[in-house]
Amino acid sequence: MISSDPLADVLNVLGAKSVRRTRLEASGHWALAFPPQARLKFVALLRGACWILVPGHPPQPLAAGDVFLIGDIAYAVASDPEVVPADGMALYNEPRCDVVRLGGDDTVMLGGGIAFDNAGTGFLLEGLPRFLRIDGTSPSARTVSRMLDLLEAEVGHTRPGAALVTIRLAEVLLVEAIRAYIADQGETCAGWIGALGDRQIGEALRLMHGEVGFPWTVASLATRVGMSRSAFSARFVSRVGQPPLEYLTQWRMMLARRLLDAGNTDVASVALRVGYVSQSAFGHAFRRTFGHSPRRKNKHGI
Repeated sequence: MISSDPLADVLNVLGAKSVRRTRLEASGHWALAFPPQARLKFVALLRGACWILVPGHPPQPLAAGDVFLIGDIAYAVASDPEVVPADGMALYNEPRCDVVRLGGDDTVMLGGGIAFDNAGTGFLLEGLPRFLRIDGTSPSARTVSRMLDLLEAEVGHTRPGAALVTIRLAEVLLVEAIRAYIADQGETCAGWIGALGDRQIGEALRLMHGEVGFPWTVASLATRVGMSRSAFSARFVSRVGQPPLEYLTQWRMMLARRLLDAGNTDVASVALRVGYVSQSAFGHAFRRTFGHSPRRKNKHGI
């Protein structure tokens, strides 16, 4: 479960899975609104043009090939930002309805959701902007574009195995969109996901994930990535948004929760696995993070 790929680690530990793939075909004047949900949603425009509206941002035009990642916020898509949106969820909530058609197919959009079966969803969503655009004309979006072509060939069709293929393609599209975000935004990226694109801070994150049980200190991490302790600490906070050992503790607790949820190991073994010689210290850290001891079951099965 532990590797030196922080993004893959987090997606695995949170149980990331594609939950639904939808298609919208529309012409004329139309608008659909969708409520916030605790998942990561992608919206991709395959053909035509439209607008996307999210709280706190001006309406943004979408061109063919553009992809948006949306966190737990409400949003609307529309032919014109002045059109009053209808309830999009009501249309897709019809039984077995994954394709909605509104008057034609001048505009064709794909949507997909990535849900998580662990209560620590915020660990991922907080590493990304709540609203992120990947411009289809950007060089780093070429792989995203290929994924969209493949998805378009599957969604809304009844070919054998289409459901499984679209699940896997949606998951790959999520990763490729995050890669494009890191490549395009560079130094402006905030959060631990953006920091993966920083040579030295990204390496520190990979070290912590690859050797999660090692007794890391700020000084030892700084030495491994070739920086002074003070410069490393300041840069880590600037890029990730929290101190190195605070991030490490948060990740250790996320991993411990997943291991305990699996039910095939005891608390003492999990504590050692994530770097705690003292079971008492582990219990204190776990309780501080989740509000209960590692032994107590809660509604999430942990």
